Amino acid sequence: MAGNRIFVRVSEAILDTDGALAFISDPAAGGECMFVGRVRETSDAGEVTGILYEAWPELADLRLCALAEEMLERWSCTKVALLHRFGDLSVGEAAVVVAVSAPHRNEAFEACRHGIERIKQDIPIWKKELLASGESEWVMGS
Repeated sequence: MAGNRIFVRVSEAILDTDGALAFISDPAAGGECMFVGRVRETSDAGEVTGILYEAWPELADLRLCALAEEMLERWSCTKVALLHRFGDLSVGEAAVVVAVSAPHRNEAFEACRHGIERIKQDIPIWKKELLASGESEWVMGS
């Protein structure tokens, strides 16, 4: 782990987007980028009433730390925050936060994009959409 340069959390608690942004603030950074993924009201399956996220928190923490270290090294980021929520979430609630600071904006943008894509592919967190029809559907990462 990279000490005070990484903030990782997998939790049932509401995500603190302001706290993530405050964490990545760094005088060596000329750019900050934050992605917030929220539960939306529709999907390919229809109208969504909520999402159930299931997680393996201990393994997810380890993999998020490894991802953050990769981002620090690959893009010379100054700080990285990776947060993901699990449990029952309602439409509009934040499910994931990727926040990055870096010396230049391009590095921040690229690292942030890489972070969310890798989270969707490699972190042991699973998503089940709860539909207005009463049905539910597991969704594969993309």
